[in-house]
Amino acid sequence: MYTKPNSQESTAMNKIRKVSVNICMILLGLFSLSANAQCAMCRAALTSEGNTAKAAAVNDGIVYLMVIPYILVAGIGYAIYRMKKNKSS
Repeated sequence: MYTKPNSQESTAMNKIRKVSVNICMILLGLFSLSANAQCAMCRAALTSEGNTAKAAAVNDGIVYLMVIPYILVAGIGYAIYRMKKNKSS
């Protein structure tokens, strides 16, 4: 038969759950593995000594691909900020 836990037991379980999640996150952060996230063709093209222009182009492409999501998130965040500001006024 199921019995509903009282509020004191429920808050204790919530605290234990939060502490265990925090400990797991800290451990995962401390013992993370490094990853070489470069495809084989990119590595072969960039390891040759005479292709400095190609290496610069690949680096520029990486920066371009990295900036676009940040701009989108910033734009969405600004739109939400303006909506909240207009509602409170």
